[in-house]
Amino acid sequence: MDSNSLKAFVTIVDLGSFSEAAETLHLTQPAISKRLAALESQLGSSLIDRSQRHLQLTDAGARLLPHARRILDEFHNMKVALSASEDEIGGELDIIASHHIGLHHLPAWLRRFNREYPQVRLNLQFMESESAYAQMRKRNAELAFVTLSDSMGSHFTVYEQWPDPMVFVTGPDHPLASLTAPTLADLSGYPALLPDTTTATYRVVSRLFLEQSLPLTPQMPTNYLETIKMMTSVGLGWSVLPLSMLDTTITRLAIPQPVTRMLGAVGLQGRRLSAAALALQAIVREDQEKSQKTDGTPPSDPAKLPETN
Repeated sequence: MDSNSLKAFVTIVDLGSFSEAAETLHLTQPAISKRLAALESQLGSSLIDRSQRHLQLTDAGARLLPHARRILDEFHNMKVALSASEDEIGGELDIIASHHIGLHHLPAWLRRFNREYPQVRLNLQFMESESAYAQMRKRNAELAFVTLSDSMGSHFTVYEQWPDPMVFVTGPDHPLASLTAPTLADLSGYPALLPDTTTATYRVVSRLFLEQSLPLTPQMPTNYLETIKMMTSVGLGWSVLPLSMLDTTITRLAIPQPVTRMLGAVGLQGRRLSAAALALQAIVREDQEKSQKTDGTPPSDPAKLPETN
């Protein structure tokens, strides 16, 4: 069975479009249609229903899809194994980073990576962590640097993880800023500026309020922490932000309940990392070990997932 035909089939399904799939695979639309037709002819079944306005899998296509992904994973693993003996690390490396990690962690890692491995061509995408998980399941990157979540399921391997302590904050002129010892009950009377309800950060904060039977009033949800910080600084509400983002534009609230989320590097289970991905992972691990020695936090266990429900 031709792996190129399987790749064409999977890409068409993932993108929901022949033209977009052709562009992604650097083919003409007739060429990618021909690959799909050849696969259907070989299997003796129609795989995609073309009669609908939006492409839909046939029953045969739905049954083939998970097998096609596993076969393509094995082709990937075979290529990685065959290239393992090469001395020079090169080729392409597709990675995804959340916006926060991209702004506050990734620059140092990539600066060193580009210096040490100039033959590697990096393809970098920025997106929300939940979107990153979806893209990883579609095999659109080798590594994703994201906020870890128990909702990501069993599809992923956590290669590295580290704690990201967070603090309750508000603007300097907000009424909460004048309280010496504010409580969650005090916060519940004001709007909360938090990421979307689907995020691990929101679930951590929501859980604290649920445990005390307190109302939580989210306002204008956005997953861009820099935007949340700006809205908080001008007094639109209180928020929970990483300790590393604390500066003079926002005031830390002395809430006794600790909040920590976990950040990490994940890959897809059953899919081997290339030499380039392993090299980047090593840089990340070394950087985090140095940070843990500096701030005194114990090293995290990559085998454990965060409990954020």
